[in-house]
Amino acid sequence: MSTAMNFGTKSFQPRPPDKGSFPLDHFGECKSFKEKFMKCLRDNNFENALCRNESKEYLECRMERQLMAQEPLEKLGFGDLVDGQSEAKSKF
Repeated sequence: MSTAMNFGTKSFQPRPPDKGSFPLDHFGECKSFKEKFMKCLRDNNFENALCRNESKEYLECRMERQLMAQEPLEKLGFGDLVDGQSEAKSKF
């Protein structure tokens, strides 16, 4: 009789999202990077070219926490901003 109500038997196995998907950051893991990026946009009249460093940092945070698929920063348009330290981070 109670066998039909076994909701807790399967466990959720997290995996990185599919390419192109951009799930919400429910736990606020990258909130400080997002806020820094949004402040930069507001301070620069929403001229996103002036906030590329903040955008790169935000995307790196999302990739590190598997909130988006890992991509080389060069492929995301940040090839000119990649230094040795950032390049090493993006490979993991």
